[in-house]
Amino acid sequence: MSDLTPKPNLSAGVQAQGGVGSAPVPTAEHGDHLLHDDHDHEHHDQHWLWKYVFSQDHKVIAKQFLITGMFWAILGGTLSSLFRLQLGWPESSLEWLKPFLGGWIQAGKLNPEFYLALVTMHGTIMVFFVLTAGLSGTFSNFLIPLQVGARDMASGFMNMLSYWFFFLSGIIMFSSLFIETGPAAAGWTIYPPLSALPQAIPGSGTGMTLWLVSMVFFIVSQLLGGVNYVTTVINLRTRGMSMSKLPLTIWAFFLTAILGILSFPVLFSAALLLVFDRSFGTSFFLSDIYIAGQALSNQGGSPVLFQHLFWFLGHPEVYIVIMPAMGMVSEVLATNARKPIFGYRAMIGSLIGISLLSFVVWAHHMFVTGMNPFLGSVFMFLTLIIAVPSGVKVFNWLATLWRGNIRFTAAMLFAIGFVSLFISGGLTGIILGNATLDIQMHNTYFVVAHFHLVMGSSAFFGLFAGVYHWFPKMFGRMMDEKLGYIHFWLTFAGVYLVFMPMHYVGIAGFPRRYYAWTGFDAFSQFADMNKFISIAAIIAFLGQFIFIFNFFYSIFRGRRATQNPWNSTTLEWTTPIIPGHGNWPGEIPAVYRWPYDYSKPGSDVDFIPQNVPYSQTQSSNLPYEQELAD
Repeated sequence: MSDLTPKPNLSAGVQAQGGVGSAPVPTAEHGDHLLHDDHDHEHHDQHWLWKYVFSQDHKVIAKQFLITGMFWAILGGTLSSLFRLQLGWPESSLEWLKPFLGGWIQAGKLNPEFYLALVTMHGTIMVFFVLTAGLSGTFSNFLIPLQVGARDMASGFMNMLSYWFFFLSGIIMFSSLFIETGPAAAGWTIYPPLSALPQAIPGSGTGMTLWLVSMVFFIVSQLLGGVNYVTTVINLRTRGMSMSKLPLTIWAFFLTAILGILSFPVLFSAALLLVFDRSFGTSFFLSDIYIAGQALSNQGGSPVLFQHLFWFLGHPEVYIVIMPAMGMVSEVLATNARKPIFGYRAMIGSLIGISLLSFVVWAHHMFVTGMNPFLGSVFMFLTLIIAVPSGVKVFNWLATLWRGNIRFTAAMLFAIGFVSLFISGGLTGIILGNATLDIQMHNTYFVVAHFHLVMGSSAFFGLFAGVYHWFPKMFGRMMDEKLGYIHFWLTFAGVYLVFMPMHYVGIAGFPRRYYAWTGFDAFSQFADMNKFISIAAIIAFLGQFIFIFNFFYSIFRGRRATQNPWNSTTLEWTTPIIPGHGNWPGEIPAVYRWPYDYSKPGSDVDFIPQNVPYSQTQSSNLPYEQELAD
């Protein structure tokens, strides 16, 4: 097999810079628009507006998604801290918040309707604006071209539009916080009739309308991005990069994009029908409604229809959130355990299995709607089956760690934390997948604890692992590892101290979404537990500002990174330390091997990059690899 790229001196490259050697020499045939050295800037120097604001470079767009997502995460965490204050100290005066919240504080107490708005906006922000757009938008944009060997996304213009539609969606959602009647207050699931009748409560009025308009732009953003991701993976892989040689990160991003393309239009249709019910007198989701004793004219609709439409998106959304984290955690674990990922093909199969099953389990969110028991048993069976591919992933992650030469970087700690949270939250998911148990615990804090562990917190841990691991490639500098350790332990301990007690109070019947529980004698025994949960939640939230400081400080003052600081094998580490638009200044390297050649017996070094031909690694070649080298 003839070599397609210049042969790097593998051992010398590793000793010199922790990488694979220098990048290929730029050639004129690739055009000025792909080269970003000093000579190029003399002929093609972009205005800062097009380079950093309306950029079509996938790396800049990824940073835009990340920083915007960080803003939304701070806002969402602040909202949760506000309602945890209410739940922890329901009898205490909150008058000190009046300068910030204005009329939402009345007689020293939080307005009950504003409490519902806080819960609604917190859920919306965290699920959609942080964990969907912030996580997938960041790392799918950043890593797909770099790891498949592409100059950029298939459509840079469409990619730019996906961010600006997301930004516009965020502006509309943020503005709803400042209107007189307040933001949407029907829960993040926006169930009718509260979301369908503008006159129901203040939060059903203009705030709900803005919520729906915002989500329309958000869905457009996700569809533009998803089509781009899928097209790039299918069409723009470099020479030799077959689907069986893709890193697990790319498999996760690819399948996540497919889930979004297939499921987000269903939420779009549900929102559109909801607008019709709100504004044009239709009755898709309304029937036999009375307000203040007056019967409305709506007949024939069903709010359960809306639940079917919402959860047909809502359950794939769980995996749209968590699958990118699964892919990145697989990469971080293998890199820092210095071992090949265990069961590469099984990991791909489990991702595909999770993707397929995620479309046929949506009604396990609806066991309490009075569905036919036989239908409930079908969804229960399918729900429990999804534990099989999830269990495969957990087993393979643990097997990858087993007897590995583990480096406990900040990214590795968050990756291990992800596995821990995924196991803990997944076990409670098996409980809730059983219809008889779910009916008893559906509207309790047990459900809140479950999905915050398995989807919310674990996805955040995957996001943090990704930021710490790929920060050197994003900004050419290293984040502070000691601050990363402090951030990890505060967050890891905080998450378990918040959500493990919630399981206990949930089993005891403590209800979710209640503004105050002091009117119920049965729940008075949980007063101290609620205070404990609130204190732990606020401390864990404040701990995230360590990450914020570390992130922005390191951008400007962090230690300069080498080309391949983690000694990784994937293609993004063959680019210059800070890649220009076009990623590789010369020819894109070809791929010869799978992405997890770590600690291979017979090799002089403990990692062999994907672009190193088998002809250069004679001492470590397996028999079939030796045939490829000849």
